[in-house]
Parts: sequence; structure tokens; C-alpha cells
Amino acid sequence: MLVDSHAHLEGPRFDTDRAEMLERARAAGVVNILAIGSGTGPGTLDCAIRIAEQHDWIYASIGIHPHEAKLATESDYAELESLAGNPRVIGFGEIGLDYYYDHSPREVQQNVFIRQMEIARAAKLPIIIHCRPSDNSENAWDDTLRLIRERWASTGLGGVLHCFTGEQKHAKAALDMGFLISFSGNVTFPKAENIRDAARTIPEDRMFIETDSPFLAPVPYRGKRNEPAFVAKTAEKIAELRGKSADEIGEITANNFFRFFRLQR
Repeated sequence: MLVDSHAHLEGPRFDTDRAEMLERARAAGVVNILAIGSGTGPGTLDCAIRIAEQHDWIYASIGIHPHEAKLATESDYAELESLAGNPRVIGFGEIGLDYYYDHSPREVQQNVFIRQMEIARAAKLPIIIHCRPSDNSENAWDDTLRLIRERWASTGLGGVLHCFTGEQKHAKAALDMGFLISFSGNVTFPKAENIRDAARTIPEDRMFIETDSPFLAPVPYRGKRNEPAFVAKTAEKIAELRGKSADEIGEITANNFFRFFRLQR
């Protein structure tokens, strides 16, 4: 039993075989997917909902990614407030900070992040965090964790550090604020020892696995289009790191997903 806790299913890279891709996921043992609804920013904020409404085993999130933060308008925030009430929506994200590409000014990213936390708070939805620092700098981690501490932790709603790329100290800070840590295919990459260190040590009841499809395909598919069926490879790597079977990791992380989002198994 596997849950892909973070996948972008709506983009053009799946347009030619989306149905077949989902069939492969089911055949691989994937029982649920959380389709991430950031899309390409304003104008596509319901993209994951449209898919989730067609498949009872797929859930949706909503949010404006930090890349598109500079495009956010008051009408977009109003749309997010409305979409948050859709019964297929279980999380708000991915939202956060990306100082690696800086597609939006950092101050704008922070302001949009804060505004979306306010909407998520009102909707009582947990948040799904994107955090990517610039090279050789912790600035995005410092700012992300500070804003969560100042603006979110007191809600008690928690959240997810998606596609974790930080160090154990970042994971611990997030865990202390009620967050879970989600590992993607990059845990299999040869140089990702910091991610493997975290995957070895965080409490087993506080982790998810994901693909971040169509990005970050795990070894042995690295460089190819990722898809939800490949979440099995992430489960296998974490099982190896923790001395368990892949089936056990699949079961543990699936149950964590159901419990955190308060879903019926």
C-alpha cells in the first residue's frame, strides 16, 4: 500500500497518457494521490480539483507557488478562499519560499506566503511547504521556519515540508512545530547524503513519501519523466535506510497520510 503525497498531475507532460499513468500507479499499489494545485499560478488554481473530482482516490490542494508570487492579485486570494471549501481539498500548497531561482522578488514571496497562511488558517487546512535556498546559503530555511513559527505554529494545524532537501536541524525545527517531513525521489540521488541522514532518523510516524511528479524521478529512472508509480522506489530506499521492508514503509507512510489529513483508509 502506497500513497503519493505530492504529485503535479495536471501539466502538459501527462496530457498524452494521463489515464494510463494513473492506471500504472494503481497497478504499483498506490491507493491515494494528493494532486498539488499550484499549477502555473493564477488562472490555474483549480487544476488539481478538476482531476480529483474525476477520481475518488485522488485528493487536491490549492495554492500559489513562490515562483508565481509576483502574479498574485486580490482576486486570486478571493478565488483561493472559495476553492478552500471544496470537499476534495485537504491541504493548502505548495506555498513557501524559493531563493534558488528567485522568479519572484523575495519580499513578494514572503508577503504572498503570509497571505496564504492567513487563508489556510481561516479554512483550517494544513499547509504544504516548498523551501529552496540559494546555493551555499540557509537564507530560505531561516526565513521559512521563522515565518512558520511567527505566523502559523500557533494554529495547531501543522503541515508538510514537501520534497525535503534540508538537514536534520531543519527537520527537527519543523517537527517541533507539528510538521511532517516528506521524502521524494531525490533521496536516491548519489550526492543526497543530507536527505538520507534525515530519512534515517526522523520518527517513523512523522514522514510521508512522494514523487513530485513529473519532476525528480528516482534512480533508476533519473532524468526521465517521473510519475506516481515510481513512489515505490522512494519507499524502497527509505526501507533500506531504516532496516525495514518496502511494504512496511509503504504501510507506515500511508497510515501517516490518512491520520494527518483525517481521512478514512
